[in-house]
Amino acid sequence: MQTLVHYSLHFLAIGLIAYLYDSKNWKRNWLILLATMAVDLDHLLADPIFHPGRCSIGFHYLHSFYVIPFYFVGAAFLKRSIWKLILIGLAFHMFTDFVDCLWMFGECGECEIPEFFSYFSR
Repeated sequence: MQTLVHYSLHFLAIGLIAYLYDSKNWKRNWLILLATMAVDLDHLLADPIFHPGRCSIGFHYLHSFYVIPFYFVGAAFLKRSIWKLILIGLAFHMFTDFVDCLWMFGECGECEIPEFFSYFSR
């Protein structure tokens, strides 16, 4: 169920975001939001590239606590433009990965849970 929810948010929910952003150009906007999935290319720099028990938030470079605030601030304060849409996509991507981390840590009694996530998983 976790995987279904995770990928539904990554691929289907952004269709709704694209429509709400601009209903006349929702297909183009959906493609732009899909392109923000390229943020996951930073996973290729990790060793191992994939680890089923690893939360991407705070681990990968483009998923770091230093970069994520820029996604949300830009999404909130930029004027309506392609850049705003890209930052909305990146912010929603981080939200989706955050939900996945909460789900993962909630089911994994042996995982090392950072205090930040343990606060939200109660």
